[in-house]
Amino acid sequence: MKKLLLSLIICSLFLCSSCSTPDAVTNIQGMYFDTVVTISLYDRESAKLSPEIEALCQKYDDLLSKTNEESDIFRLNHSGGTPVEVDAGTAELLTLAKSYAAMTDGCFNPALGSVTSLWDFKDKKTVPSSADLEVALENTNYQDLQIDGQTITLNNPLMQVDIGGIAKGYIADKIKDYLLSKGVENALINLGGNVLAIGEKPGGSPFKIGIQNPQEETGEALAVAEIDNESVVTSGTYQRFFEQDGIRYHHLLDPATGYPADNDLESVSIICDSSTMADALSTACFVMGYEKGAAFIESLEDVQGIFITKDLVVHKID
Repeated sequence: MKKLLLSLIICSLFLCSSCSTPDAVTNIQGMYFDTVVTISLYDRESAKLSPEIEALCQKYDDLLSKTNEESDIFRLNHSGGTPVEVDAGTAELLTLAKSYAAMTDGCFNPALGSVTSLWDFKDKKTVPSSADLEVALENTNYQDLQIDGQTITLNNPLMQVDIGGIAKGYIADKIKDYLLSKGVENALINLGGNVLAIGEKPGGSPFKIGIQNPQEETGEALAVAEIDNESVVTSGTYQRFFEQDGIRYHHLLDPATGYPADNDLESVSIICDSSTMADALSTACFVMGYEKGAAFIESLEDVQGIFITKDLVVHKID
């Protein structure tokens, strides 16, 4: 695991950009998964890969959309408990999601859709009633997600899956696999702040990824992660939120209460080889809070964390 530069610094970057990164040979940009996707390739002849990469992004956008009526996720959430045949990638993602739910004692929960659907952090920006949340929480047992190969069944017909806390990490890993299969040796994949590095920067130095100051909106960084052949994913209160009656409500919901997790953290960044794991664990560790989350990361091999508490102290966890 490569070292992290964690001195408190100020620089004009944040998680979705890199410090002192040279110009890429090919830059692929688009709007997928409700976020801006940027894939920077540094190898010669990489421009020819652009159509295939764009097609791969579109494939997963179509498969995993919550609103596209032809997507696997939409069909599953409207199945009423009837078995649904899905794409092999969707089945793999749901299998991984369920395994991380078990690994984190439900702090990451892909069966939280009935709860997350009550919250709207874009338009309505209103707090659901406690009665509605209480009913929704009764339908969030991830064990009711039954996976038999590519046949998925929601054993509780009122349950809905929500893979928003893991999908971008999974897709980043799939893009990485594709690029490696084509001989790409140096690239930076950025899916709305889920950053994955293939190799290192031309010249042999690691990519430097800024970690956003969660109490600022200017792209100010509190720390920098140096990565090569690794991924860094951050979950923070500043990413999606609204304020009502003087209270800030953020999108990182506690599966135990249905409300935004209320603890001593502002953000959690996870660094490891798997962007899928980093995505799921950043959410889970935020829900756990600093003490429990830090102990959890310490128990894992080849996983690092950067926890920023509400007092803006940066904690490096190996």
